[in-house]
Amino acid sequence: MKTAICPGSFDPLTNGHLDVIERASKIFDEVYVVVMTNYQKIGSTTFTEAERVDLIERSIGHLPNVRVDTYNGLLADYAADHDIHIIVKGLRAVSDFENEFQQSIANKHINKSLETVFLPSSENHMFLSSSFIKQIGQLGGDISDFVPEPVRDDIIKRLRKE
Repeated sequence: MKTAICPGSFDPLTNGHLDVIERASKIFDEVYVVVMTNYQKIGSTTFTEAERVDLIERSIGHLPNVRVDTYNGLLADYAADHDIHIIVKGLRAVSDFENEFQQSIANKHINKSLETVFLPSSENHMFLSSSFIKQIGQLGGDISDFVPEPVRDDIIKRLRKE
C-alpha cells in the first residue's frame, strides 16, 4: 500500500489545499494530512491546532482514504515513525519551488527513505494562500470562493472576529 503525507500549517485550510489533498487521494492508497507547527508563526496563528484539524476533517468527509493528524517535530521523523516514504507538496508558482525543494533535500538527508512529490496547483487556485485569505477576510472581503464550503462560515466568522 502506498501512503503519503500532505503536511502544512493549514491556517486556515484553503480550496488550494483541498485540491492537492483530493488529487493526492486519487494517486495514493492512503493520505495523512498532517497539521504541522510552523515555528516561524508561533503565537500568530488564527486557528488553534485543534480547530485546524476540525476544519480539515469537516472538509474531507468525501475522501475515505484521507486521515488527519498533528505533529510538532520534524516531518522526516513523523514519516519514519509511521513508515511513510512519500511527501506530497503543492506548488502554486515557481517561487514556491525553491523553498519546497530545499525542504525536500533536508528531509531526504534526515530520512533517506523519503521522496517528495510536487503537485502543481490547479490554475484556479494558483494565487491562493492562507495569508492572502486571512488578509481579505479580516478586511471584510468575500472569501467564500477560496475556502471549502463545509467550513466557510466558521472561517469567515473568525477572520471578521464575530
